[in-house]
Amino acid sequence: MRGIGLGIFCISLMASTYAAAQQTDTSPRVYPIDRAQILSGQIFDFKVELPAGVAASEVAVSINGKPADKVLGGSLTATVEEDQSGAKLPALWSRRVKLVDPGSYLVTVSAGALRATVQWEVYGTGKKPLAKNVILMIGDGMTIANRTAARILSKGNTEGRYNGRLAMDDLPHVAMLGTSSVDAIATDSANSASAYTTGHKSSVNALGVYADRTKGAFLQPKVELISEVARRKRNMAIGIVTDAEVEDATPGSMIAHTRRRAEKAFIALMSYDLKPEVLMGGGSAYYLPQSTQGSKRRDDLDLIGLFKDDKYALATTAAEMKLAASNPATTRLLGLYHPDNMNGSLDRLYLNTAAVREFPDQPDLTEMASSALDVLSRNKNGFVLMIEAGLIDKFSHVMDWERSVYDTIMFDRTIALVKKWAEQRGDTLVIVTPDHAHSMSIVGTVDDSKAGDDMREKIGTYNEAGFPNYGPPDARGYPADVNVSKRLYVTYGAHPEFYQTWRPKLDAPFVPSIKSKDANGAEIYVANPAYKDTPGASLTEGTLPRRDPQGVHAVDDVILSSMGPGSDQFKGFMENTDVFKVMVKALALGEK
Repeated sequence: MRGIGLGIFCISLMASTYAAAQQTDTSPRVYPIDRAQILSGQIFDFKVELPAGVAASEVAVSINGKPADKVLGGSLTATVEEDQSGAKLPALWSRRVKLVDPGSYLVTVSAGALRATVQWEVYGTGKKPLAKNVILMIGDGMTIANRTAARILSKGNTEGRYNGRLAMDDLPHVAMLGTSSVDAIATDSANSASAYTTGHKSSVNALGVYADRTKGAFLQPKVELISEVARRKRNMAIGIVTDAEVEDATPGSMIAHTRRRAEKAFIALMSYDLKPEVLMGGGSAYYLPQSTQGSKRRDDLDLIGLFKDDKYALATTAAEMKLAASNPATTRLLGLYHPDNMNGSLDRLYLNTAAVREFPDQPDLTEMASSALDVLSRNKNGFVLMIEAGLIDKFSHVMDWERSVYDTIMFDRTIALVKKWAEQRGDTLVIVTPDHAHSMSIVGTVDDSKAGDDMREKIGTYNEAGFPNYGPPDARGYPADVNVSKRLYVTYGAHPEFYQTWRPKLDAPFVPSIKSKDANGAEIYVANPAYKDTPGASLTEGTLPRRDPQGVHAVDDVILSSMGPGSDQFKGFMENTDVFKVMVKALALGEK
């Protein structure tokens, strides 16, 4: 099923972003795209899409003036493919190729009067690794406001000075990352995480591939993932830890090659193909045969059984995970703790909502990270580990900022654990970064003691904001009570219509809107009336098209922090694809 392990690059054929945006369907298109940066020896698929009526025999493809097949080491094969509209169109492919020598590569495609050029840059690495291990920690959707709110709630602020610092605040090397996609200035978690794991820009919803014109989810040109390069070149161990579904977009970027991130049943199958030494999170429903209650598969594959046959220890609870990880003989661990996304820290640790009671022994992200480090450290060749706090993003989508911030605190506690582990060794590059931003902002406070029933009049800004009264954090670093009388006032700039309640949702995560129909019968989303009668609730007009049921990502740059060997390469403004470059250089994964 996989045919995976090879690179994809959808290269624009013009030298500038503006020119690429202007090209027509009659232009040839080349993948990898223009300005692609390719690791020396990284495997990828080379493709030239041709317009209708152009015979492959008429096309000349050269790289630096030489026949492309001679440079790539693989012959060009003519194919006919069906595009999104159903048209049959010609293309040229050379699969699983690589470029070894660092330098600039000019790709030229000509067919009669048609001509297209793209420029690639192939970069190498040193021969000797700077780091034995890399730990990539992703706070999905974690904005600056998340960090600020987490510091306020977990450390406090007295007379303008914070009473403590987050673990991520003290990582020495910092950079600002651009997150835009090939197809838009905006991004999603799939292609933004894929930029980290491949070093290539891609398109919304794409994982490990360039989004070309073909139909289907698995036909696009692929590019090799860092997990695949590290396994192939150095036999390193691979770890993937998340509190979302393990088939979700961010963990999927370590596993999958697909145009559609929603193909979760296939991504689960791809995880078995990759066989990471540690795979932990939610999403067990995609690992169970369809005959099992709760399964989301459409076949009878028992992926859990297959993993167990391959000598994986299986954990479905925190207790089972800790027992398995503490066993020195455990070198492979599959942990699936929830059929869907796991529950967030506010619900698990404080509110004990109904959803948590169904799965009462879910591990914390800190516990999963600790167990992953125990298991992966048993590989003498080192490891690449991704740790994702995925629910930060999911709670921001529904504008449930309290849950998002509690999970940011949990993420920071995990960073503290990883930081201490890495400091004791000195051989591990640790990277902490969001994949993209949300339109979240802290404005001031909401003070229930102010007179009147109009909640808007209880908002304090500037000097009237004062300080919230969450109180000192408990032993775990969280405010023991989230529903205090003077709270942070947090807003989102991009949202559907909803009822603003001005208070945390204590029964379950916020569901801001529900499906409805407009006067013409078109599907729209309107404010969820379940919150209408909350004291002080007010209807808030949406800022997004009425077809959007929840908040969306922001295009804002994100802040990366890092420590360890190679981390000094993070500085100033960088593209998200540069994260891959720093990682592979630290591990010396280039061909020469």
